[in-house]
Amino acid sequence: MDREDGPRVPVQRTRKASAGADAGAGTDSEERTSTSTGTGTGTGVDTSGGTDAGPGTGGELRFGVLGPVRAWRGAEALPTGSPQQRALLAALLLRGGRTATASELIDALWGEEPPSQALAAVRTYASRLRKALDPKVLVSESGGYALRTRALDLLTAQELAAEAEKLRASGDRAGARERLAEALALWDGEVLASVPGPYAETQRARLEEWRLTLLETRLDIDLEVGAHAEAVSELTALTAAHPLRERLRELLMLALYRGGRQAEALAVYADTRRLLADELGVDPTPELSRLQQRILQGDTELARPVEEAAPAAAPLARPAQLPATVPDFTGRASFVRELGDRLATAEGHVMAVSALAGIGGVGKTTLAVHVAHEARRHFPDGQLYVDLQGAGNRAAATETVLGSFLRALGTPDSAIPDSLDDRAALYRSTLDGRRVLVLLDNARDAAQIRPLLPGTAGCAALVTSRIRMVDLAGAHLVDLDVMSPEEALQLFTRIVGAERVQSEREAALDVVAACGFLPLAIRIAASRLAARRTWTVSVLAAKLADERRRLDELQAGDLAVKATFELGYGQLEPAQARAFRLLGLADGPDISLAAAAAVLDLPLWDTEDLLEALVDTSLLESAAPGRYRYHDLVRLYARACADRDEQPPTEKEAALSRLLDFYLSTAARVYAIERPGDRLVDHLEPTAYEGLTFTDRHEAQDWLYAEANCLLATVRQSAASPTTLRRAVDLLWASLDLGESGANSREFEATGAVLRDAARAHADAKAEGRALMVLAGVHHTAGRFAEADRDAELALPHADRAEDPVPACWSANARGIIALYQNRFAEGERYFTEAIERFRGIGDEPGEASALCNLSRIHLATGRTSSAIALARQGTEIYDSMGHALRGANGRYALGLALTQDNQLGAAGEQLREAMAVFADSRQRLWEGMTLFRLSEVDLAARRHAQAASNAEMALTVLRGIGGEWRRGNVLTVLGRALTGIGQSGRALVCWQEALGIFEELGAPEADEVRVLLAPATAA
Repeated sequence: MDREDGPRVPVQRTRKASAGADAGAGTDSEERTSTSTGTGTGTGVDTSGGTDAGPGTGGELRFGVLGPVRAWRGAEALPTGSPQQRALLAALLLRGGRTATASELIDALWGEEPPSQALAAVRTYASRLRKALDPKVLVSESGGYALRTRALDLLTAQELAAEAEKLRASGDRAGARERLAEALALWDGEVLASVPGPYAETQRARLEEWRLTLLETRLDIDLEVGAHAEAVSELTALTAAHPLRERLRELLMLALYRGGRQAEALAVYADTRRLLADELGVDPTPELSRLQQRILQGDTELARPVEEAAPAAAPLARPAQLPATVPDFTGRASFVRELGDRLATAEGHVMAVSALAGIGGVGKTTLAVHVAHEARRHFPDGQLYVDLQGAGNRAAATETVLGSFLRALGTPDSAIPDSLDDRAALYRSTLDGRRVLVLLDNARDAAQIRPLLPGTAGCAALVTSRIRMVDLAGAHLVDLDVMSPEEALQLFTRIVGAERVQSEREAALDVVAACGFLPLAIRIAASRLAARRTWTVSVLAAKLADERRRLDELQAGDLAVKATFELGYGQLEPAQARAFRLLGLADGPDISLAAAAAVLDLPLWDTEDLLEALVDTSLLESAAPGRYRYHDLVRLYARACADRDEQPPTEKEAALSRLLDFYLSTAARVYAIERPGDRLVDHLEPTAYEGLTFTDRHEAQDWLYAEANCLLATVRQSAASPTTLRRAVDLLWASLDLGESGANSREFEATGAVLRDAARAHADAKAEGRALMVLAGVHHTAGRFAEADRDAELALPHADRAEDPVPACWSANARGIIALYQNRFAEGERYFTEAIERFRGIGDEPGEASALCNLSRIHLATGRTSSAIALARQGTEIYDSMGHALRGANGRYALGLALTQDNQLGAAGEQLREAMAVFADSRQRLWEGMTLFRLSEVDLAARRHAQAASNAEMALTVLRGIGGEWRRGNVLTVLGRALTGIGQSGRALVCWQEALGIFEELGAPEADEVRVLLAPATAA
């Protein structure tokens, strides 16, 4: 809860009365009473709303006991008096409206030893409360008192818990989680805080036990829906706070096991058994022991989260992803029968694989989809579909497709592993025992699809590809040829209409012959004719008869498809045709309207008109509002048109140059917003085309990540020409957030390697120096420090030879960082000192601040704590003076480390938390994770072992897939220390053993530290 806005004012949840309910006959139709067990607040209390305090009193009365005992009128806090007076108020509130006698209240406040004036004191407290609240609320009756209210946070929590129970029973786990989270959020610190008396003490213990029960229920649901990775951190802290609570230990074991951390799960059991024996002299519960046995046996059912469905019969996810079959499907009867029979044999027998091959546009996808729909009854457990985009140069990644399939089959994101092999294995396991049809469309080759084949009896796969997959073992191969003349005419007739074709049959035969009997060509031609009611079939036939309007190679390979597109291209206005040709030159998967305007050198509104016209002709697709894309084959055709038709020929290069300028200019503005005052933007290659401007950093970030694939494609495409190479390198450097965030790290690195190789080929020292510095940053982020140091070292002579100061500055800074990581402190100090001088030489204050903060860490590592703090403060002040939020967070990170070592733990935590908020907001996963790691070190130094373990667990989660193994090893080392502090020494050993394996493989000096930690266990 955010405590900076003052205490929570409980908001009473209300429910409208149902239509026709009698609201005035003695039974409140809106009455809601607690159905939760063990709460003991009574029943029959109207809890549907607040207490009307009367006119002019400022709103309804509300009360809270799940924290300090408080009262509000509307949003105004009311005085509740002395501790004993609050004790009286609490005793009345917790009786749920029932009358409490004076003797009961005296016992509640003072127990067996009340003061001599106890009765008078109770009356005084009651009188004061009546004045503070309202006479109608606190009433006297039968020699006692009753508090008539319907607005109490405890009652709200009970309602929410009851709703959660019902939702969970009905299978709505998400709804149950939400209700339980709402209920738990009502607690505001210690229940009945500072309220004296035996009654308050009893209620405090009871309500804390109920809170823990609700929390366990919510965590149980978390695990049921697959959120085990997120639950580990919270459960680690809870088991530390409540070490003897076995249900929490059980949930932690299960969460670790489902996260692939079997050894740690077993270590939790060992720690628990030892603790119970030492503290209570008992063994773990049978439930906990059975869980340990199932984990030891590697129970696969235990590893699977519960399906999101009704508990009584949780149905498996049954994907139905097949695209719609075309209503005018024509011919191919023998193929339909052959493939249908083959698929039917999959039921109860070995997996059936059929692979359709043929030239583009021959109708492979149409036939496969039609056959798949016909065979659906044989695959009642679902049908999966994917376009593998094998016809282009950016085929779909197999691991990405597996992730999509696993989600469609009901696997939660948190349970999907990272590696291709692990995903493929889980995919096959998930399909085991099911009958599922998988349609793999537009495959590149057999290697792409092998991991996507089910591999189990009862399942089947249909594959389409341009190549014949002779290396796909066991596959039934089908070569799909063009249509027969009769089938082609039949298809044409179905689209155009029998009436128009019957009167011009010969002309129709001429049309389908000119299309080469290729289904896609026929469909395009027929659709155009159907859309033009004034045309006759003969008009279309005459157009197709002109060989200048179609390619001679109509029956050869991909050129057969080009012939069909020639029809549409020939109908375009000159401006539309130019747009079609030039936009097809860009390599990105799609293109934004603003980028298209740059390619065409036109205003946005004119560009949009042209693009929408191309969409209408089916030569372009609208991928999303403001984004457009070509089909792979249409893009190839557009480029062929550009080679043939664009005049002057240099316009192609000019169009791509404008696109590169657009991206570079815009990325430079994103960089400048994120890093105000950074001199890199002043040293970028000049651009002739303006990019976009942004109003704030979030808008700029959104653009960068949305354009990542297109931007990187443009960089790679521009690397080939010496005239665009330097701008391409600068574009990648200005977009370094893509590499640091982890979202596009692999593509970013591959693109950097392309630029480095191109720069070497063109002997461009400036481009090579900058490309090497980009790659050094990529290696650093990935934890490959030797490679980072190598590239930073290689960059310096190139930069000096080209008189390029920026990479020279950053080369020294980068080499200093690597030296720091490798404990070469003297070298590191020399590099950072050089970097500071170089940055100051070009007036780059943010760069100077970076080197100062890094130098601070050298001083810290060599025992110069005071100077380390001073250097970090100096660097942070420079960042702050320039409004440099992101790099200011880096400064606070360094300052937090120095303050930690100086034992200023409160100040260190404050600096690190502030830094982490900025990193998270800026999507910098690496630094967010590392800051969590450093916070865990602060907690460890402050002996807050449970919080240290929680932060270390969160760091592992955030750093998954980024940062490299060295950083993971460091986090595991600290996690082990924290776990030892909360008595989970067995689990700590598992963490240290994993860390030792990492450090030994890397040859890292940290291995010695871990061996020392493991020594006692090894000796035992």
